[in-house]
Amino acid sequence: MATDIKDTVHAVEAAAVMRLLPARPRLLALGEPTHGQGALLDLRNELFRQLVEEEGYRTIAIESDCMMGLLVDDYVTSGTGTLDEVTEQGISHGWGTFAANRELVRWMRAYNVRVDNDGRPASERLRFAGFDGPLEITHAASPRQALTALHGYLAAQVDADLLPCTADTLDRLIGPDDRWTEPAAMMDPSRSTGQSAEAGRLRLLADDLTALLDAQTPHLITATSRDDWDRARLYGRTATGLLRYHHWMADTSPARMTRLCALRDLMMAQNLLALAERGPAFIHAHNSHLQRRKSTMQMWEGPVEWWSAGALASARLGAEYAFVATALGTIRHEGVDTPPPATVEGLLYALPEDRCLIDAPRLATALADTRPAPRVSPWFGYAPLDPAHLADSDGIVFVKDVPQS
Repeated sequence: MATDIKDTVHAVEAAAVMRLLPARPRLLALGEPTHGQGALLDLRNELFRQLVEEEGYRTIAIESDCMMGLLVDDYVTSGTGTLDEVTEQGISHGWGTFAANRELVRWMRAYNVRVDNDGRPASERLRFAGFDGPLEITHAASPRQALTALHGYLAAQVDADLLPCTADTLDRLIGPDDRWTEPAAMMDPSRSTGQSAEAGRLRLLADDLTALLDAQTPHLITATSRDDWDRARLYGRTATGLLRYHHWMADTSPARMTRLCALRDLMMAQNLLALAERGPAFIHAHNSHLQRRKSTMQMWEGPVEWWSAGALASARLGAEYAFVATALGTIRHEGVDTPPPATVEGLLYALPEDRCLIDAPRLATALADTRPAPRVSPWFGYAPLDPAHLADSDGIVFVKDVPQS
């Protein structure tokens, strides 16, 4: 059995990842089983550089606010702002402070200006995207930014008579932003404004504005640019997604949390599919958002399960979506010690490599008669592999020991 496992092992390199796949995917997703570990972010950066230089990838998308990410994209493509500003304001969850995220943004900007003083042609420039919605499990943003940006784009380009409302009407219906960001609303649906009369009216207007954007596509692409139109589409997806999310935050049925988790990943999937239209993109997020099977989580209301963004994108793209999970041996500074030998992580930990790429379907075949035990993590922030679903990923990056950042 040890020989069989060793036969599935490769170096952690972009070329080796590609050899596991039938063709270059439009979306190549690398998952992580925990957030905030510098070693994993450094590995992500290394793979992205190789994908850019060897495989023609030009976009990276991370698990971060899609609206905030526009600031980072503007910086790496045109130098707008400073590195400090865009990493602080353009990467959500406080992750802009991580050294590896700052280095990623710095390298992307340097790559884009490396050819002469004028920079690379637009078609060769690297692009950055956040693909999460402007929300987290504890809160959701006001729809103001996305709605007003969409309205402003359309108002500048189409006949005023075609607009379903004025900017003043939007502002009045949205009202104070803190009514949307009320922290207590996640635990107490009655504190949500998502099913108010104003919110219902805004959902209809967001739908009408998005329909107008679609109906005017030939004119808008010519009058502005495809990039500007793509950005307006992001505004529309975000506005309608946020208003839908807020609506269900006010729900009191037993399916409330299942719906909210599913809606978040639906917003992620829609953003990923839009990126896939633009060209091959490298995606980085938690394994649970990128896997092809349902995700599960234990909530205060009990267990919930929903289709992940990766499952939704994979269903649409087929072989043009690829998923490589990451698994870990130890995170000793978080109390995650040497994995038990009978687990998948324990079997991989016995390999001599500090890190390696595993052919996941071949590993699943090699272990078919072994039935590895599920690993149980003592730390809530780390999610081990599910041995029953090894073959659902195209590969596994295994990192033996994760040091403290």
